[in-house]
Amino acid sequence: MNAAPSLPPPIATGGAPKASRLGRWWDRLSIYLPVLMMGLLALGSYWVVSQAPKPEPPRPPRPASTEPDYFMHDFAVRTFAADGSLQSELRGAALRHYPGTDRLEVDQVELRSVNPEGRLTTARAQRLLTNDEQSFYTLTGDVVIVREAQRLADGRTLPRLEFRGQALTYFVTEERLESDQPVVMLRGTDRVSADRLRYAEDTRQADLQGRVRATLNPRP
Repeated sequence: MNAAPSLPPPIATGGAPKASRLGRWWDRLSIYLPVLMMGLLALGSYWVVSQAPKPEPPRPPRPASTEPDYFMHDFAVRTFAADGSLQSELRGAALRHYPGTDRLEVDQVELRSVNPEGRLTTARAQRLLTNDEQSFYTLTGDVVIVREAQRLADGRTLPRLEFRGQALTYFVTEERLESDQPVVMLRGTDRVSADRLRYAEDTRQADLQGRVRATLNPRP
């Protein structure tokens, strides 16, 4: 009896297993994944920037105000030294501050000031003008400035000194008094008048210009 002929083994057909195909696709996708992530981040950043509020355009500078931002009436301002002694006092009927020009005006002003050596200076005028730094004081209208007599440590005496005029300006840093209008200076019993004045406190010298007239009394 003849044996049945043997059949060849079956040949596998079809593609690779599904798991192998997914692995190959994932390998290919992973190559481009960083580029895709960067693209998404760029799109997100653009969206955030587009939704952010737009900055306001620069505003044009405001014109300087001609109105005062604060004022006082019938006031007195005092400063004291560490030992409690009075250094200065400012009194006035009205005070106005103009922020547009950094200007301070005082009506019916009275000033008292004591220097470290104890010499008293007083001043009064119809109006005072100064700046925020108070680097100068301009007094106008019936101005009277008086520096009282003072006895020095070496025995000498500084005589009483008085200035009168319609406009006098004191520069604080330079300790200089100036006037471009007629002024009268009284030093002790002497009287001097001039059209213009420059007085330096450090040298105690006065520069008198224009028509100068003097009445000098003999020393005792």
